Amino acid sequence: MNYKPIFDYARETDTILILNGGEGSIDKTFFYLTGAESGIFEGSALIVTPDKIKIITSNLEEESARSTGLDTLVFNSNEEKKKILQDELKNVNTIGLNYSSLTLDRYKELLRIIPDKEFVDVSNTIAEARRLKSPEELDKLREAARIGSRAVEKVIHELKEGMTESELSALLGYEMMKLGASEPSFSTIIAFGSNSSMPHYSPGSRKLKKGDFVLMDFGALYKRYCSDITRTVVFGRASAEQKEMYSVVKQAQTDSMNAIKANVNGRDIDGIARKIIDSSKYKGRFIHSLGHGLGMDVHDHPALSSGYDFPLKENMVVTVEPGVYVPGVGGVRIEDDVIVKKDGFEKITTAPSDLIEIS
Repeated sequence: MNYKPIFDYARETDTILILNGGEGSIDKTFFYLTGAESGIFEGSALIVTPDKIKIITSNLEEESARSTGLDTLVFNSNEEKKKILQDELKNVNTIGLNYSSLTLDRYKELLRIIPDKEFVDVSNTIAEARRLKSPEELDKLREAARIGSRAVEKVIHELKEGMTESELSALLGYEMMKLGASEPSFSTIIAFGSNSSMPHYSPGSRKLKKGDFVLMDFGALYKRYCSDITRTVVFGRASAEQKEMYSVVKQAQTDSMNAIKANVNGRDIDGIARKIIDSSKYKGRFIHSLGHGLGMDVHDHPALSSGYDFPLKENMVVTVEPGVYVPGVGGVRIEDDVIVKKDGFEKITTAPSDLIEIS
């Protein structure tokens, strides 16, 4: 990983400290900077300068750390970890911290370990660097999108009457892992029938029946990079209402996606989709932003939103996911992942997005 671009933005300091806590407070920037593909690295740290990265970790992660080829300092106890941090940072006065991923507990601990330092927030610096994807990152995102696309193409032909939403969720996760994903990139959303009107629905025991919408929102995690895809199909023959709903969403996605290129503002892209939907009978039924950034996090950064001034840049990766939701009836969402190009975009999801009726 080329970590030096971070310092194109970080003018406050030339030393950045990344601190991991426990399971719920692992900073993805640790993996962004090291390229480590295995290991959890709880309680580990990075010291990053324009010339070098040093990994500070426990003996539990020593082998994974050394596989990165980076300098690795190993501790066997918390006291040893504190001593390493004190020694490595003794000649540094100003240290950059990623405040957005640092818990209060870790921050207080750091104040006790090295109380004589000045800390500055470099979270915006890190976010700016992570928004623009390197060629290696783009390849991983393409593969994550390919895995998700192939998996959904397979499972839609395995739909059967009486299967539950949870069964389909498990089947989709299984297919993605068979194809090379380490795991789903987030908790899969499977919604049958009227449940599809809830954008963040959690799959349950509802059984599939003829005439149901089947909304599937899922993603594959590949070498720590995420895809995020949504497909909505009809189990059986689609009604006139279902066809109309799908047609409106499909047009909104097509027209807005075709406007994507570098230097276009994301809120203007959102506006294209929103105008199409609000010009139909489904006015007011598009109740979320058109899309978001994608990377090591599923919601990597804001991107396509009516409330966010966000100029797109080449090599950003964003989702395009308009939707219409009618309580008691159902919902349609179509979501694809695209790479922003200088004069357009590259769609990296390949699963068909026209209305499919599964007989």
